Amino acid sequence: MGIRAVLWDVDDTIFDYRGADTRAMSRLLELEGLPPGYATPDEALEGWHTTTMRHWARFAAGETDFDGQRRDRVRDFLGEPALTDEGADDWFARHAAHYEAAWELFPDVLPVLELLASDYRHGVLSNSSTAHQHRKLTALGVRERFEVMVCAVELGISKPEPGAFLAACELLALEPHEVAYVGDEPDIDAAGAVAAGLTGIWLDRRGRGGRADLVRITGLDQLPDVLAGIPVLERRTPSGNVLSAPPERAERSGREA
Repeated sequence: MGIRAVLWDVDDTIFDYRGADTRAMSRLLELEGLPPGYATPDEALEGWHTTTMRHWARFAAGETDFDGQRRDRVRDFLGEPALTDEGADDWFARHAAHYEAAWELFPDVLPVLELLASDYRHGVLSNSSTAHQHRKLTALGVRERFEVMVCAVELGISKPEPGAFLAACELLALEPHEVAYVGDEPDIDAAGAVAAGLTGIWLDRRGRGGRADLVRITGLDQLPDVLAGIPVLERRTPSGNVLSAPPERAERSGREA
C-alpha cells in the first residue's frame, strides 16, 4: 500500500516564518532603533536570524526550554546578558505583536491542501509547542485540516529523532511506510523522516539544491505527483537555477513515494 497520510512541518513550510519574522523585526527596529553593535538594519536582521537559529538548536537539543530560548535570543541580540527574565519577556512581547500581525501562509498551501484532501489524511509534526502552533494555524484558518498535531515541547523529543516521527505515525494509527513528511530542512525534516521509515520530502523553497539522497521539491505544486509516485523533473535556466514552476509530467516510475 502507498502513502495514506502526510505529516507537515509548519514554520517555513506551511507558514512563512522567516518573512513574518523579518517584517516584524524591521518594524521594531524602526520604532526602537538599532541595538548596540549593529551598524545597519540589514546587519541587525541577520544578527537576529543567526541568534534565533543558535538558540533554537539549543532548545531542540534539550539544553533549554521554550521560554528560555526566547529570553536568551533577546539577551544575545541586545547584547545584555544580565537582562532579567521580565525584561526579556517584555521585549519579546513587543516583537511578537508585530510578528503575529505579519502571519501568512505561503500561496501554494491552500491549493495543495484542497487538492490532497480527499486522498490523504493530514497531521502536523513540529519542533515548537502545541499551544503556539495551534494558535498560529487557527489564526491562519487551517487548523481543522490537520487531524493530529505532535509538538516537541509536549512530546519531550525533537526532530530529527526517530521517536518524534514515530509518535506522529502512532497517533495516525499508520505504519511509517504509509506516511510522508514534508519540511523545509533537509536533515531535520526529510532525512530524519527517512531514518524513521517514512517518506521524507524536502521542500526546498529557496532553491539550495544538492542532496541527491533526498526526494526534493521546490514548491508544493509538485507534491501531488511525488505522493503518487511520479518523479519530479527539475527544469533549469541556462545559469543552472531550478525553476519553481510545475515540472512536465513524466512517465510513472516503479518507486513508491
